[in-house]
Amino acid sequence: MIAKCKIYILFLLFSSELVCYGQVAVTTSSLLKEIVDYSSVVRWPQPFYNEEQASSYDRKSVSPNQPGWFANADASQYIRTETVEGHQEHVMMDADGPGAVVRFWLTTFKRAGKIRIYFDNNTLPEITIPAYDLLQSGLPLGKALLSPHSSYEAKQKGGSTLYLPMPYAKHCKITFEDNDPDNQPRYYQVNYRTYPAGTRVETFTLKNLQTLSALTADVDNKLLRPDNIAAGHALKTSQLIQPKKQITVQLPRASSAIKFISIKIKTDDRQDYEQALRSTVLKIDFDGEQTVWCPISDFSGSGVGGNPIQSWYRTVNADGEIISRWVMPYKKTAKITLLNLGDKSITASLKVVSDKRKWDINTMYFHADWKNQVNVPITQCDKDLPATDWDFNTITGKGIFLGDTFAVYNHMHKWYGEGDQKIWIDGQSFPAEYGTGTEDYYNTSWAPVVLYQTPFANAPRADNGDSFGNNTFTRTRNLDKVPFTKSFRFSLETLGWENGTADFAATTYWYGFKGAKSSVASNQTQPEKLN
Repeated sequence: MIAKCKIYILFLLFSSELVCYGQVAVTTSSLLKEIVDYSSVVRWPQPFYNEEQASSYDRKSVSPNQPGWFANADASQYIRTETVEGHQEHVMMDADGPGAVVRFWLTTFKRAGKIRIYFDNNTLPEITIPAYDLLQSGLPLGKALLSPHSSYEAKQKGGSTLYLPMPYAKHCKITFEDNDPDNQPRYYQVNYRTYPAGTRVETFTLKNLQTLSALTADVDNKLLRPDNIAAGHALKTSQLIQPKKQITVQLPRASSAIKFISIKIKTDDRQDYEQALRSTVLKIDFDGEQTVWCPISDFSGSGVGGNPIQSWYRTVNADGEIISRWVMPYKKTAKITLLNLGDKSITASLKVVSDKRKWDINTMYFHADWKNQVNVPITQCDKDLPATDWDFNTITGKGIFLGDTFAVYNHMHKWYGEGDQKIWIDGQSFPAEYGTGTEDYYNTSWAPVVLYQTPFANAPRADNGDSFGNNTFTRTRNLDKVPFTKSFRFSLETLGWENGTADFAATTYWYGFKGAKSSVASNQTQPEKLN
């Protein structure tokens, strides 16, 4: 009996060591495969990591309780400047590993200079880019993993965003040698993961990337052309929903996951269509708890009007079909409800595809919360006046933030989106992410009011070139998703180019363990009549 106990104890110790130190290594290949695995976001990360960001935010922003919190000189701010072999390199990112760069966004006017990316304290850079322009990196990637901004110009203004994962075992440093003599504004954001010490990570190399050409091409193709069908148990219904009434679909009782949702709304009068999309609410209950409450237009990422969108997790087709590819697990029960909160009847067609899925201790519930506020005060950014941090959501508990949709009705004929995004995790005194402007967060730059579509960031509505009227931005996250163990807060500064007001509607997408709660769900607002 004693011998058996000793063997069992040794087995436990050995198993524990495998969990801590024998896990499959994080590699460029494994991260690329994670990008196109819809199920990867529903589970607590293994290995765990902290999501962080290096950016050119104004360094006068030190604390919410000190002057400068809404300072707006977000360009050409670096960690330090180093002299290397007779030239100066401005340090943009300097992070100890193990870790991985998972998003690299930048923009400027003139792009002369050199970006260098160093790994594992090597004195020679692994990547040298002969301009402040990621598109000139020479990386063999398609437009999903490396894309120009909507404002990109071949010779002058504009930026780009890189989603190629670049893991490192020990260290990563990114620098810029500026060769423009007239102080060009350099904006940047680098999102990266930091894994616990001891995590096995295989450092990125260009040589290894060459061997992954088939994989990168496949990832690019999947991101640009996601499936609009799914195998599994399908439930369909098409019903008339009277004002203030609802329809509900019960899903199979079993440990399962929703893999695909399709919704289509019809109105007798075409003029009622936009209002119907905002007044029809998608409500989902998992295992007896409501985790989704959101107007279907905002849930889709389209904002007001049901405009077409093509993204990794969501699609809105030209014929108005709204498609969700979010994976939504549940242990025993699930039901989907469509609520008609409007004053006109609608016809709703709903299709839900689910499949059996094992539930374990690392599985989380999907959430989508919606908040709106009319006449949000906008403060002119160059007038040292008090602004506010407008919260998209605050969450208590344990989970992962996966993105948002920001639908705005701007009452001004000037840009409203000068404010920076801020993300606090687990009670931090300073944000883990401090941005450089609203449009920068959404993978574009230079206050564009134009339509664009990319797998993880879209602008499906832009009524006027001066930003008056309806505007919608949406960004979803994958490798740059944000884990939190105790609390989460996401806010946006209310800064613009003049004093005025705008109506805000924010949808947040996240996964959480049982017991995680959001302030938005606890204080649910209601859809307003559209302008």
